[in-house]
Amino acid sequence: MKKILLSLLAAVLITTGILWFWNFGKNETVEWGVTFSQIQTDYLKLDWKKTYTAILDDLGVKNLRLLAYWSQIGVKDGDYNFTDLDWQVQEAERRGIKIVLGIGRRLPRWPECQAPEWTEDLSETEIQQKILTMLQTTVEHYKKYNNIVMWQVDNEPLVDWFGQCPPPDKNFVKQEIALVKSLDSRPILVTDSGELSFWREASKLGGDYFGTTMYRTVWNNTTGYFSYKYLIPPAFYNFKARLAKLNPAKVIIAELQAEPWLREDISLISLEEQKQSMTAEKMEEAVRFARRTGFGAAYLWGAEYWYWLKTEKNDDSLWWTAKQIFQNNLPK
Repeated sequence: MKKILLSLLAAVLITTGILWFWNFGKNETVEWGVTFSQIQTDYLKLDWKKTYTAILDDLGVKNLRLLAYWSQIGVKDGDYNFTDLDWQVQEAERRGIKIVLGIGRRLPRWPECQAPEWTEDLSETEIQQKILTMLQTTVEHYKKYNNIVMWQVDNEPLVDWFGQCPPPDKNFVKQEIALVKSLDSRPILVTDSGELSFWREASKLGGDYFGTTMYRTVWNNTTGYFSYKYLIPPAFYNFKARLAKLNPAKVIIAELQAEPWLREDISLISLEEQKQSMTAEKMEEAVRFARRTGFGAAYLWGAEYWYWLKTEKNDDSLWWTAKQIFQNNLPK
């Protein structure tokens, strides 16, 4: 019996070792991109146009995720203003940059659900009708741009533990996706939490591509700053995709952590503490980790922060590292 137990233990250890070091993306090329959020540049008190232009021209980004925040394009009920987002899309188009355009009420950056103030006195049923109108108007407006290659409908729509949002409504998300598909033939991206979900439900919402988050160092009230470095191997994500009957090559890392996860407002956190969850070395490590998952594309999360660090704090370490990534100069 003792020999059997020792054999089983050895088998488990060997299997675990293989999972830790297995490289699912060894023979694949990852498409690197970045997310840009005008809301985040406002939060960091940056000139959003200068920040955006630097991301396109200095970093040499070729894949971009942009966000059609309802709170920005629909400040008045029935009156849409696409001026700022039009500029972003057109500047990317001039440079031949491909765009994933996020649309819907729930989009990245706090508080996640970016509804305009005029919706506050409406019932959830009334708001959902307004959302469908907003989606139709937005898709009709932007489907003329050929450099928009994919729509992302909402962000992590089934997550109920983060953001200031109503409870998830799976049927309504399916309705949103069906509407967008009826308006345009481009594929749809649906996203879910990378570490705290099994992806089965989100993968059945009707999207053509699946997107996940990938955070390596986070903060919570219980542990403080916590690293997944020695807890979750790349195989965790690859196997989870297969269990959800997803083709790993069609899974996109929609948010690859490349900025610190902070416990409160950035103005209250020292640079020394910020580096507990993100440094140039950690960014490189995250990129190498992402390669090993075998997923087809990854959008780095935090470009606005890199620019803030470079221009406001005279620290270009993250900016320089990102530049190496986008120009394929980072050693594999």
